[in-house]
Amino acid sequence: MRNCLTVDVEEWFHICGVEGALAQTEWDRLPSRVVGNTRALLDLLARCGVRGTFFVLGWVAERYPDLVREIAQAGHEIGSHGHVHQRVYEMTPQAFAADLDRSLAALAAAGVRSVAGFRAPEWSINDRSLWALDVLAQKQFRFDSSMAPLRIIGNPRYLQVPHPRATSAGRLWEFPPLVGQWLGQNVPLGGGWGLRMTPPERVIRTIEHRNRRGMPVALFLHPWEIDADPPRAALPWTKHFVHYFRLAGFRNRLEQVLRAGTFAPMGDVLPLGPHGL
Repeated sequence: MRNCLTVDVEEWFHICGVEGALAQTEWDRLPSRVVGNTRALLDLLARCGVRGTFFVLGWVAERYPDLVREIAQAGHEIGSHGHVHQRVYEMTPQAFAADLDRSLAALAAAGVRSVAGFRAPEWSINDRSLWALDVLAQKQFRFDSSMAPLRIIGNPRYLQVPHPRATSAGRLWEFPPLVGQWLGQNVPLGGGWGLRMTPPERVIRTIEHRNRRGMPVALFLHPWEIDADPPRAALPWTKHFVHYFRLAGFRNRLEQVLRAGTFAPMGDVLPLGPHGL
């Protein structure tokens, strides 16, 4: 069974809800690491024989169109991560549609004119913003990966398997991230601090267990997570934990997981053909 490897292509300072030194007005003055980190990740995926889906932030695509072309030329699928890394539920439907348009325009200028998938910053399509699925379908997106079965950022009751969702503009496939259980709570086993803290053997066993039950899973990561020397910023403790916890050695642990499974872009795994949607 093919699983999905997904990458949110953003800078180390693209953190929702943070002002001060990391505010959007400061982004162009902060040291950029996204090109080098993404290229290192592309090299790792090439060594492992893995193709995935790269959800590229429009802000990044505007500044580094050559990077977007490198990702596509390496055989990976390009999706949208929005334009300015703002939580969807903080926007109106009109503002969200405009943000999508800017993102798609930036990707088109980089040579990517067909974009089927979307991932919201901070998994921010949740009970406060389900209207966003209608907007995505209206914009001709065919799948989304923004609804996390997790407390706080999502809802533990969300389905944990890929599934179609009805919208006012037709059906849209939803592909949630892999979650596991820890102390009776869902944790982000497929990415973020959950993947970084979990021994690769446990992640591999979980993926194999889900696959035996006919369930493909989605992993997610960010280029800054494999940075050998990531910049450090003063953050509230919860964001500091999410952003910095157990980065050391993550590249090697990730490689173990990737070499143990079969991974493909979401657009290849989901039934997006004429009979799938």
